[in-house]
Amino acid sequence: MSAAPSSPSFPQPRRRLPIGLQTLREIREQGHYYVDKTGLAIDLIESGKACFLSRPRRFGKSLLVDTFKELFEGDRALFAGLAAESRWDWSRRHPVIRLSFGGGRMRDRAELEQRIGEMLDEHRERLGLGPLEGVQTLTGRFAALLRQAQAHRGEPVVVLVDEYDKPMLDHLDDRDRAASMRDALQSLYSVLKDADAHLKFVFLTGVSKFSKVSLFSGLNHLQDITLSPRWSALCGYTDEDLDTVFAPELPGLERAQIRRWYNGYNWGGTRVYNPFDVLLLFQNRTFQPYWFETGTPTFLVKLLAERQFFTPDLSRLQSDASLLSSFDVERIEPEALLFQAGYLTLHGSTPATAEDEPIYTLGYPNREVESALNRVLLPAYGVPARQVIPSRLQVRELLQRRDWAGLQTLLTALFASIPHDWYRSNPLAGFEGHYASVFYSHFAALGLDLRVEDATSHGRIDMTVLHAGQVCIFEFKVVHTVATGEALRQIRARGYADKYRNRGEPIHLIGVEFGRAVRNVVGFEVETVEVGRGDLGPV
Repeated sequence: MSAAPSSPSFPQPRRRLPIGLQTLREIREQGHYYVDKTGLAIDLIESGKACFLSRPRRFGKSLLVDTFKELFEGDRALFAGLAAESRWDWSRRHPVIRLSFGGGRMRDRAELEQRIGEMLDEHRERLGLGPLEGVQTLTGRFAALLRQAQAHRGEPVVVLVDEYDKPMLDHLDDRDRAASMRDALQSLYSVLKDADAHLKFVFLTGVSKFSKVSLFSGLNHLQDITLSPRWSALCGYTDEDLDTVFAPELPGLERAQIRRWYNGYNWGGTRVYNPFDVLLLFQNRTFQPYWFETGTPTFLVKLLAERQFFTPDLSRLQSDASLLSSFDVERIEPEALLFQAGYLTLHGSTPATAEDEPIYTLGYPNREVESALNRVLLPAYGVPARQVIPSRLQVRELLQRRDWAGLQTLLTALFASIPHDWYRSNPLAGFEGHYASVFYSHFAALGLDLRVEDATSHGRIDMTVLHAGQVCIFEFKVVHTVATGEALRQIRARGYADKYRNRGEPIHLIGVEFGRAVRNVVGFEVETVEVGRGDLGPV
């Protein structure tokens, strides 16, 4: 890991932080920090005529859209000193139609269509086209706007759609209403195919990637760049950006900790930080889950619980491109929603071949998401929030002190806190993975260094925790009533400790058994191996 850059002879002055700003003009004219994405923007314009990009919320999509707008409208002064200044043809100015659905929540299709109509009228007035007579439908009005804008300005039109999917995402808990919103938007976007002769460039962006057979039906020429390595850093800040553009903000903050907390989002190329997190960190100088707390994933948490999702899998899911894109109102796959919403990201992929498409490995992008998501998952898996908070304060201390009896007592109390009514009314109650899910999510919510399904030459460890200069190896078993000791025997028999002996740290072998009948921990055995001293036996 690279350290923070040393201070130059002439330190850079601190600038204003562009928190919440989505317009290039305001950022450039008022002296805010700006990460130059204009070279990549021009590369994208030159690579295709119609593009779609999916990125999580608060990732700089609206600023990117605004950058395209200013480029095509030819305001050269805003690009002074940027990569685009010497590469762009400033003699040509294109009419730009920008449709943004990011502001406010529209309650139904009528409100959505009213808002679309208002945006079309605003563009007609701005472009000097005057009122449109005799055309009533939204699709007809949109098509007429594109034709007349080109004829009036003498240049093909640029169409930019920001947060194209928000009217649907706002109603995922009401499938009929979400489908109605989708159908209205599908009609609007279908105009773009027949208007191709009048268009210079089309760019759509949002959080989700709805399948082409639903929302994008007919837009066969739309190039999806979401998983293209070349555009992985089109939105977001890179490590280099932090070490150069934001160098004046780094003193007083541990560089490696910034990386652990907020870096890691990846779409097949360069890893990036969420800009919202970085800017608020620099403003507040404390590490908090800033991005996560701006939108509690209520629908996602409910979906994971309904599907009996085994939460340890969240750190190591595998999927292909088709599953990651399998998102529609009537069919929402948890993997697709987790990935597209930013709770999971790419950790790797198998090579694509003529016979097979790549298989992607997904996992948490960083500590912020892993700890915050598991914290909100625990109540959905039955653990009252009031129980989680005090135990969070104790687990780290118990691990550090090697107080295994105290840890067993705490975990027993955690499972005992799940109300009996919850077991009677919740389908998760009969899901054997429920016990390990609660155990894992509780530790993950603490922000501990966890390894799940930790591969060794003899098998896979259920969970490894690295904390306070110690290694804790956990194996889980579900039994009927009485502990069998099988969990600890498996750790011993398969030599799971061997993988960590070269760390020179104490290794604790911990077998945990859950009883179906009592719905709690019935076995908790610990053996400690002090490296260089042999097996100390049960403790």
